[in-house]
Amino acid sequence: MTPLPRHGQNTRRAWLGPRFEAPRRWTRRSRERGVALIMVLGAIAVMVVMLAEFQDDAGAEFAAATAVRDGVQAEYFARSAVNLSRLLVAAEPTMRAAISPLFMMMKKTPPQLPVWLYADRVLGAFNDKEGSSDFQNLGGFDLSSTKNLGLKGGRFEVSIVDEDSKINVNMGASNEIAHIRLARLLMGQMAPLQYSPLFEQRDVTGNYNDRLTTCSAIIDWADPDEQLFSCDLTNAPSSNAVEDGWYQLLAKPFRRKNAPYDSLEELHMVRGVSDDFWTTFVDPEPTNPQKRQITVWGQGAVNVNTANALTLYALVCSGAPTAELCTDPTQMQMFVMGVMMAQGISMGAPIFGTAGDFIQMMKGAGQLGPLLTTMGMKPVKFQSESDFAKSISTESKVFSVYAVGVVKGYKRETRVKIHTVVDFRAAASLANLAGLVSSAAAAPAPSTTATVAGQGPNAITSALQPSVGGQVLYYNIE
Repeated sequence: MTPLPRHGQNTRRAWLGPRFEAPRRWTRRSRERGVALIMVLGAIAVMVVMLAEFQDDAGAEFAAATAVRDGVQAEYFARSAVNLSRLLVAAEPTMRAAISPLFMMMKKTPPQLPVWLYADRVLGAFNDKEGSSDFQNLGGFDLSSTKNLGLKGGRFEVSIVDEDSKINVNMGASNEIAHIRLARLLMGQMAPLQYSPLFEQRDVTGNYNDRLTTCSAIIDWADPDEQLFSCDLTNAPSSNAVEDGWYQLLAKPFRRKNAPYDSLEELHMVRGVSDDFWTTFVDPEPTNPQKRQITVWGQGAVNVNTANALTLYALVCSGAPTAELCTDPTQMQMFVMGVMMAQGISMGAPIFGTAGDFIQMMKGAGQLGPLLTTMGMKPVKFQSESDFAKSISTESKVFSVYAVGVVKGYKRETRVKIHTVVDFRAAASLANLAGLVSSAAAAPAPSTTATVAGQGPNAITSALQPSVGGQVLYYNIE
């Protein structure tokens, strides 16, 4: 037998075999090389971290700058759509005058043309390629030879809403007669029996708000006094009772405004205007403002040519609350379906020349009255035709412009929305504007003395002159 090796310096090498060699000791040069290698690797690691941080910072700053650039561009696309929309509405009287001889032959007054319903297509010539294509298909126009027309790098979306086709709750800030008229409209809107469950349940504060309470709260919020207005029009409205202190009992109490509504969203603060009430009577479809039934702008009278079916139903029931149309759900359904069908066939064209034409139709007379009678609708007998005619109009003067500027980027899309309300009641016509321009061109040249713009002797008078594009009542950018 081979004896075990002795313990000593070469014991482990002999035991493990001839292939085993003891590790060599590092020389001084080897240690220096190792330290240098570690330092190089550490420097590379630090540089990689710094480069990644610089790249993130630069990328974030570039993305922020790009977003700001696209936001500014999209905002001015939307501003362009607003200005073009104002010009389109201002040009409507000129278009109406062009067709007036045709109506004069029929001994009728030409109605207002709803050009705002086709704003997206009419203004398509100033939009992107897709909008230009829609404009060409609208009237068979050829834009191939035009220059510098249209947008590059983005587009705009525009919709013009007639505010005079809605129920104006700011009538509550007017006189007592306007209060009564608004109360009739609101009660007519809330009258149908299918809405009863909405007024028979508690709100988020644990209180009940019936139709009369909600109607009174909407009017009392805007009227300037501290007296409770009663929407119970079967008796004389009470003017002695004090407005309730419901707002003082909330977790965060506040006082009612007693001033006109500044925006539609302010209705959320009024007693009884819950989310269910909002989606039922105020704005049923937020993405389609045409279906909105209530407004805080407008003349007060409802345009029967542009109002939707439910608003017309509330209007009729405000003048004839005891009519079978306002008490029978079947009659209501027939009326709403008939109005929607007529508006679909006319494609927005005005149906009624005067307020009297609408009254005659609801009475079963005139040109359209027998058609409704044939459908099974019962004629409506108004309490006072003369008073009801004051709440009707066939011409709109206040419009909301919803414009969206869109700029597409890399994997994202920038959208800027502008909502503005424009009042054309005091706006000068384009014909008058042409006369003003002609007179200004014929005026003598100004003196050589330099004057600062806006500081002339007639600066205040000229600033107060109404604009052809109407007066802006509300402006909001999102």
